Amino acid sequence: MKRQYHKWFSNYLQKDMEMLVFGHAGARVLFFPTRGARFYDYEDWRVIDAIKDKIEAGYLQIFCVDSVDAESLYSSESSPSYRIQRHMQYEDYIIKEVLPFTRELNPDMTMISAGCSLGAYHAMNVATKYPQFFTRVVGMSGRFDLTWQVGVFKDLFDGYHDENIYYNNPVQFIPNLNDEKILTELRRMEFILAIGQDDAFLENNKYFSDILWRKGIVNKLYIWDEEAHKAKYWRKMVQLYL
Repeated sequence: MKRQYHKWFSNYLQKDMEMLVFGHAGARVLFFPTRGARFYDYEDWRVIDAIKDKIEAGYLQIFCVDSVDAESLYSSESSPSYRIQRHMQYEDYIIKEVLPFTRELNPDMTMISAGCSLGAYHAMNVATKYPQFFTRVVGMSGRFDLTWQVGVFKDLFDGYHDENIYYNNPVQFIPNLNDEKILTELRRMEFILAIGQDDAFLENNKYFSDILWRKGIVNKLYIWDEEAHKAKYWRKMVQLYL
């Protein structure tokens, strides 16, 4: 399996960003890390190895990106307004630096946005905001409204809310989305949600699936046994949904 390490200075984030790329051809997969994880963790957790056959056969090329969650969404020392602004800088990095890089490396027209845990949020948020760039989005064990409070999971903005937060929570902005051009793009995409029966964000996934259906956006919601918020489940999920 071809494996490449890439690193460059991001003008949007003003820091070096790293990435691992697995494979040589096929559908491009933008794979976001989980909360607190790094670009190499899916490899370490053998999630990449679980789809090694598809990668080696040239069906998939996986781009494991890094995150700045510790500087943005989970930066407890920063104000909520700064957290979302830093997150939006990260989004610029993804859309304006990473996506062009993937196209230079691989001209395949299929682009999949995917992630587990907080990575599922990143995958879903960027794909719903920029559907013109994606063909499928796969959210595994995800949370699609960062202001929801469930159990030990708190509102990541501490009760603060502004327009930027609104437009970076799919559960909030999609219900009010009436632009037919954007809706047409979203309806063209394939949406896959996978969540454990005992996961804290099961209801959030059900609610989000219902929101998509109300907008005529076809989606598939798969509910797994137990919590399913672990690498051993993600290894199985990627085999089915990527």
